[in-house]
Amino acid sequence: MAFDALTLTCFKAYDIRGRLGDELNEDIAYRIGRAFAQVLGAKRVVLGRDVRPTSDSLGQAVARGLMACGVEVLDLGLSGTEETYFAVTHLGADGGICVTASHNPMDYNGMKMVRAGSAPIGKAEGMAEIQALAETGEFAPEIDGGTVVDASGTRDAYVEKLLEFVEIDALKPLKILVNAGNGAAGPSFDALADGLAAAGAPLQFVRMHHDPDGSFPNGIPNPLLDENQPVTADAVVAEGADMGVAWDGDFDRCFFFDHEGGFIPGEYVVALLAEAFLAKESGAKIIHDPRIIWATQDIVARMGGEAIQSQCGHSNIKQVMRDTGAVYGGEMSAHHYFRDFMACDSGMIPWLLVAELVSRRGESLKDLVAELRCSYPSSGERNFRVDDAKAMIAKIDTAYGAAAKDRDETDGLSLSFGDWRFNLRASNTEPLLRLNIESKGDPALVQTKLAEMQDLIQS
Repeated sequence: MAFDALTLTCFKAYDIRGRLGDELNEDIAYRIGRAFAQVLGAKRVVLGRDVRPTSDSLGQAVARGLMACGVEVLDLGLSGTEETYFAVTHLGADGGICVTASHNPMDYNGMKMVRAGSAPIGKAEGMAEIQALAETGEFAPEIDGGTVVDASGTRDAYVEKLLEFVEIDALKPLKILVNAGNGAAGPSFDALADGLAAAGAPLQFVRMHHDPDGSFPNGIPNPLLDENQPVTADAVVAEGADMGVAWDGDFDRCFFFDHEGGFIPGEYVVALLAEAFLAKESGAKIIHDPRIIWATQDIVARMGGEAIQSQCGHSNIKQVMRDTGAVYGGEMSAHHYFRDFMACDSGMIPWLLVAELVSRRGESLKDLVAELRCSYPSSGERNFRVDDAKAMIAKIDTAYGAAAKDRDETDGLSLSFGDWRFNLRASNTEPLLRLNIESKGDPALVQTKLAEMQDLIQS
């Protein structure tokens, strides 16, 4: 069978994401599956999918492409991205693909892919080759023997793995509201909740928007957006819960709310999780991204750990995790990575650790982050659409660079001035410029510098 050459725009820096129809369809999904198997020389590949209506048909097309290369497809069915990561290592597969668009608009879908050992696939690790082969369609001849095998039974082992991260005896009675956003999280959470109950965990759960529904009747699950937070916050207060947890569509990110419904910004969650691990493993390495860093660096220094900075993005941080042996890595965007979870991200492990930390400290989640928020106030990430991100970063550098006491270009431009700092970087996934500002104990300074830089960017 001959294939016409295509130009594929759905390949991004870390994964695959595209508008349905022209950027991503069943033909393209078939090509991706076939190219994935051929480039990696894969014989066994894990395949999962989220709840979107098109994820099933796209997943079937990927499976056909894989089977054309003689691959045994280990089908998880409806599952979270992290379950694909887990199953690849647990089953000894040669790679894995999860069909998911996570929090993207309804007319989008995508894929997240890993190699053997759940290792990331960036452009240097095979993504560029997969794209090139999918575009040319110059595939090797088809191979007979490809099959699809039901691998949904791996969820029990996945739950066992998650339970390794929490000391059940340390947990105190807590009431936790969980919002699955009608995404893929519900069934996986239920399996974990059953495992916790069987182990004697004194946790009570209140579920909302729990049933998977690809029409997303309560909106596309993206708790990072300000407008999506009140529904969870209000429910936490109404239920008298000790804290709230909400997930995005494929639940590789989780978001926290305190007992008063206050949203906990991601950079403070990174700091809390760093504390949780350093309390158990003295001197451990902790990875953070360059956007908001001072709260994490402070806790890591005080607890005798080693803070290591990485570029943003899951493929970058996963590789740094593997290179350094860091026990934990966190991004303020709510991606959290764990050495003992294949150096992959999980949206279930973080809330288990936070529940344990709240129990051990005997304080509310609000109180746990109060000192951090006071000591290191931040702007939150502000996004700007610009015609030329590189030119705008150069413009900001010209305006501020000479006065900076410290300069870092790990990811974009980071300049520090002693009492405040900022990071400005171009998004790897969207046509946006992202700005983050923090200070040492001076929220008014953050707002002053934010207004100043906004004027400069928008002028």
